[in-house]
Amino acid sequence: MSERFFRVLSRAAFEDLLRSFAPLSARDTALDQAHGLVLAADVLSAEDLPVGDRSCMDGYAVRAADLFGATDSNPAYLERAADLPIDVFPDFDLTPGTCARIATGGFLPRGADAVIMVEHTHEMGSGTVEMRKSLAPGEQVMRQGEDARAGGLVLPAGRRLRAQEIGLLAALGQTRVSAHARPRAAILSTGDELVPVDQKPRPGQIRDVNTLTLSALVAEAGFTALPLGLTPDDLPSLTKALEQALAAADAVFISGGSSVGVRDLTVAAMEALPEAEILAHGVDLSPGKPTLLARVAGKPVLGLPGQVTSAQVVMLVLGLPLLAHLAGDARAFDPGLRPVRQAVLARNLASKQGREDYVRVRLQERAGQLPLAHPLLGKSGLLRTLVEAQGLTVVPAPTEGLVAGTAVSVWLV
Repeated sequence: MSERFFRVLSRAAFEDLLRSFAPLSARDTALDQAHGLVLAADVLSAEDLPVGDRSCMDGYAVRAADLFGATDSNPAYLERAADLPIDVFPDFDLTPGTCARIATGGFLPRGADAVIMVEHTHEMGSGTVEMRKSLAPGEQVMRQGEDARAGGLVLPAGRRLRAQEIGLLAALGQTRVSAHARPRAAILSTGDELVPVDQKPRPGQIRDVNTLTLSALVAEAGFTALPLGLTPDDLPSLTKALEQALAAADAVFISGGSSVGVRDLTVAAMEALPEAEILAHGVDLSPGKPTLLARVAGKPVLGLPGQVTSAQVVMLVLGLPLLAHLAGDARAFDPGLRPVRQAVLARNLASKQGREDYVRVRLQERAGQLPLAHPLLGKSGLLRTLVEAQGLTVVPAPTEGLVAGTAVSVWLV
């Protein structure tokens, strides 16, 4: 059954299937619990921010025209009209030839359009202040509504809330937001050859690496990992484990059991569940070709290769973007958001045409030049190449490789 179904899709076609899953529902969320979540609705401002023109510096509020041409050798002289408390709106007009002492965050009086830093002034006595710098209107001033205008769009739906966005919403007095739920990802590892990390493997056995590494990748990306442990290679056990995972999580990731072979039961276990549909089995990725995708009761189930490198690459390329999509991120599949560095390929790199090849690379820094990217070639079961690599470089599917000296983008992982 698996062999008959196995048909390799391009990464773009596979991503289109991932996009077919609906983002998680919106929830009314307290702002102090919203970090990392994605807005489900536009946020509009209830007020101007700031509510009036405010000073960015300690100094003097002035009319910029009064300081035209002022320098150290040709200062201007203004009369101090007031000392402005930081907690009141000034209720007077600043007339030509006068200034007002102001603290950082203080509101400017009417007529003032700039602030000169105190470092560029000198108190002469009798209220006269020497000004040794010319200013442009608006200099050292936060204009009313410069951060947000009352009734205007502050943040659009689909924006992930970082510390910066949380700060803006806090400044506006926004205590709650409508945000998509944080996806919960169940992690299952299959295979009779696997043993828990704390056990010594017998011949033919290996410790379970994927549960911990995949869970760590999910957590690093800001989602909730639910590691559900090991599942033996038999249909009843795998079917039961899938049922439990689907009940607990919004998406399920199974490592192992996705390649074509008589002991691979993942497809059969999925098909044994109600409301199950196999969407794809195979993607033009290296490593990661036998990746499997199903929809079970409306939830995505992604079958990852069992080899540790393959599983992690597929999780980075497809799994984490899927979770970001479920979280409501409108740019979840945009490769332009990846943290990258430019580098120069250190050696020729062969690749099989027709597949997108993700190659582990080590970066060698060079003074005054782009770093060299050294490919770390090795079997997909090797952990050393992952540990030594700073990132991945992609050989596009239409090419047969890249030559030494080629400029490449390195996806930092």
